[in-house]
Amino acid sequence: MKKTYISLLSILMLSASSLNAQTKETQQADKLFKRFEYVAAAEEYLKIAEKGKADAYVFKQLADSYFNMFNAAEASKWYARAIEKDQDAETYYRYAQMLKAQGKYEDANKQMQQFAAKAPADQRAKDFKANPNYLPKLLDKQKQFEVKSLDINSDKSDFGAVLYQDQLFFASARNAARKTYGWNDEPYLDVYKATHNVDGTITNPEPVTELNSKWHDGPVTISADGKTMYFASESFKEKSFEKDKSINSKLSQVNLFKATNTNGKWTNITPLPFNSNAYSTSNPSLSKDGKTLYFSSNMPGSIGGIDIWKVAVNEDGSFGTPENLGSKVNTEGNESFPFISEDNKTLYFASSGRQGFGGYDVFAYNMASGEAVNMGKPVNSEKDDFAFTFNTEKNLGFLSSNRSGVDNIFLATPVCGVEVITIVTDAKTGAILANAKVAIVDDKKNVIATEMSNAKGEVTYYVECNKSYTIQAAKDGYESNTFPVAASKGPKATVNAPLNPIDVIVTETEVILKPIYFEYNKSNITAEGAFELDKLVQVMQNNPNMVILAKSHTDSRGSDAYNMNLSDRRAKSTVQYIISKGISKDRISGKGMGESEPKEDCKENCTEEQHALNRRSEFLIVKK
Repeated sequence: MKKTYISLLSILMLSASSLNAQTKETQQADKLFKRFEYVAAAEEYLKIAEKGKADAYVFKQLADSYFNMFNAAEASKWYARAIEKDQDAETYYRYAQMLKAQGKYEDANKQMQQFAAKAPADQRAKDFKANPNYLPKLLDKQKQFEVKSLDINSDKSDFGAVLYQDQLFFASARNAARKTYGWNDEPYLDVYKATHNVDGTITNPEPVTELNSKWHDGPVTISADGKTMYFASESFKEKSFEKDKSINSKLSQVNLFKATNTNGKWTNITPLPFNSNAYSTSNPSLSKDGKTLYFSSNMPGSIGGIDIWKVAVNEDGSFGTPENLGSKVNTEGNESFPFISEDNKTLYFASSGRQGFGGYDVFAYNMASGEAVNMGKPVNSEKDDFAFTFNTEKNLGFLSSNRSGVDNIFLATPVCGVEVITIVTDAKTGAILANAKVAIVDDKKNVIATEMSNAKGEVTYYVECNKSYTIQAAKDGYESNTFPVAASKGPKATVNAPLNPIDVIVTETEVILKPIYFEYNKSNITAEGAFELDKLVQVMQNNPNMVILAKSHTDSRGSDAYNMNLSDRRAKSTVQYIISKGISKDRISGKGMGESEPKEDCKENCTEEQHALNRRSEFLIVKK
């Protein structure tokens, strides 16, 4: 559930608008609304709506009535009608909150966009604009990384970046002095390297001259010790090609080559033994232990046009027989640009044959489970997205994409997220509690999501890391409770949520609940207060003849008259909440006591804790 807290000034503004907009038709409903009798007010506004005489004002008043009664579904229903004609910013904000309370995050964001456009100076609007993807569903697999273009990109193709220590190697067509390639009218590719600085910037791109030829060169992979490189180049390098007389041309293939690091220079360049002028071998990735080389090829045995292959690298430097990774990775389409993670658990690759957003998409293949998963946006787009690599030590990934119109390199920074698993149980027996209502609340008391526990008593949420949260758990017959979720780096956090069976103390004269506290200078029911009031509802349901007087108290701040008025509004809010839960209005009444009966008689020297204790409600039994 979600409750938006509004200031007294906001209430006065709403009352003023009511006065300006009320008509004879709405006079009775408006009167009830201004008296905070929202259940009765809603009934009167509904009558108007059912007669077909409702306008945007009535719809808004209906929605606000349900908003104040904590009824998200009905509030949303009428806010939707209200905004058919332009409304003020706060209406859109409230509508968004009610949608969030039902887990309708995408719809809520649409309303927040309207709110932000109408109230751009409002901090809530600023917070939304700064972080529109806060909601946990967008922290799931669809958004694993933040992506941004690198400053070292040129106006030509740049792709295939891999970070080794403080050097970023990549392929680029930026050398304007080079001969152009007819396919895309860009210069032939060269291998480049740039410096990855301590502050995270990447600067000073320069060609790796000893690797580059007059044909295509790159991309590369480097062994963990930095002594060996494998890179792609053309078979022309070895004078290997086929003649096509029909077009009067020599045709080469992309092949793989090995180079050795000698005093900072790459030397001893040799072709790999499984190269051929009949098929290509390209886009290499070496495992951290140096024992397996992954690459792409259209060699015989491929499932589709281009497949992902692997080959064993023996201790003596020789190679085994290339193996196709099979249908769990490859499809009838094209799979290319493999990259094996440092722990050998995940193989990243690009595919045009799997369901995606369009063009090539990047997938993560779990080597243990054999499952390939689309990495979602923003790693992927409607364009070609490929050549994803990740450096565990730096916690940085690199992605290549033509989403900006030309192949560019993008920095992929992991989104820090935590999987919060809540397990709801009976505090006395330890039994699992299914169908418990579980909400997760951020540090600003915003309810992010609400779900029902499954047969295992579990609810799972995905939230941002390094932030604290609170779990609210409730179930009929049990005391609602809250459980802290400490700030964590993830990836998982387990919250045990034992709930005590409701055992409300009912004396001859009083139903004793935990105090129903109110925030300073406010009269709306808080989420914590609602959980506690639900216990009173259950007692009254179990005792159908019981009649209750709710006494509301304030702290000693403010004048006697103001506090008496404030406590009266609080008493009415309490009564309206109980009525909204199905209790007859004849069985519940409220009385404001102001500061006349303090629980802590400290007067001007009260601490904040003592003030909070004095802001309370009590429930006297008028009739059993």
